Amino acid sequence: MSQWLDDQPVAVVSAELAFAALALARRFADGATLWCWSPGAPEHAQHVAVEFVHPVIVGTRALPAVAVADGDATATLRTMARAGDALVVVSSGDAAVSGLLKRTEAWGMTTIWMGCGPRPEASSADHLLWLSDDPQARHDGRLVLGYHLLWELTHVCFEHPGLLREPSATEGPTCTTCSDEGRMGEVVTSQGDDATVRTACGIETVTTLLVGPVAPGDLVLLHAGTAITVVDG
Repeated sequence: MSQWLDDQPVAVVSAELAFAALALARRFADGATLWCWSPGAPEHAQHVAVEFVHPVIVGTRALPAVAVADGDATATLRTMARAGDALVVVSSGDAAVSGLLKRTEAWGMTTIWMGCGPRPEASSADHLLWLSDDPQARHDGRLVLGYHLLWELTHVCFEHPGLLREPSATEGPTCTTCSDEGRMGEVVTSQGDDATVRTACGIETVTTLLVGPVAPGDLVLLHAGTAITVVDG
């Protein structure tokens, strides 16, 4: 372990892996599908999916996982993923990955970004598992070891059913006037001053008077049934 994490604090990475595995186990327990994408190295995505679908330990459950082809992952996941699903990205820092992960909030997906090289912003994914600052880690087995540990820890969570129950929901920052929070949405259709948007809660109709014309695919921040700003996607 110390050799694998030669440039990262062991306790920090171990905690990040544990929290990600717990979140993933809870998603699976609720019926989620795991989507796996590795731009530029699709073999990593295929390897992650195989680990979950075809476990090598006797008695370990098979879990639904799909490798996304190395192409337009945004278009694939927009049409195939459901709210509550999870996404694991295995990649170094990449603008295409950051752009996709911005949209997954509107789709209601839990995201795990496992990578190496220059570290992106911590808020880039729900769980950022940055295993090394060395870009070569994607070629020398460190990333492979990382997602093997993620798989094993996910199954450790299944051995303790009490962990799979979500804690009582806690509200995020809300408006003191109307108690509504800001939520991300992706525009599906737009007509006049109204738009149909996809959010983690489903399909909603909102007014776009404050932001002006929007187009399908635009990301908007929603508050009280109103698009209050267009988010740079």
